[in-house]
Amino acid sequence: MLVKKSFLEKKIIAEKTIPIGSLYFFENFLVAEFNEGVVVNFESFNDATTLVKEFYGNKPFGFISNRVNSYAIDLYDAPLFMKEFTNLEAYATVIYNAINNKLFELEKRFFKFNKENFTDLNLAVNWVETCIDNN
Repeated sequence: MLVKKSFLEKKIIAEKTIPIGSLYFFENFLVAEFNEGVVVNFESFNDATTLVKEFYGNKPFGFISNRVNSYAIDLYDAPLFMKEFTNLEAYATVIYNAINNKLFELEKRFFKFNKENFTDLNLAVNWVETCIDNN
């Protein structure tokens, strides 16, 4: 389910479109919906990095990847992301098919963030907010 067609739509504080997709900022977390076929790596995520740093600064935040499209993540860049986002408290992935579930399991081996997988956007938001509240 797209963020703009979900219960979250009225809670969006800021919405930004970057070359690799759309970012929706909320008080303590953001939701990313990456474009079909893009490759998300440290370089292509640069615009997002700037926006995240501007919006959250050093305060703890959560990230939700709403995988409504198929895209690739460069797993070799995982250490760079982990070094850059030391204040990332929770990383949720919302998947909509079995292939993305297998990809999640692979990504989890490379990204050492507090990371969970969900099949429902609402459950992902609840988990991320709980992680932030428990910080």
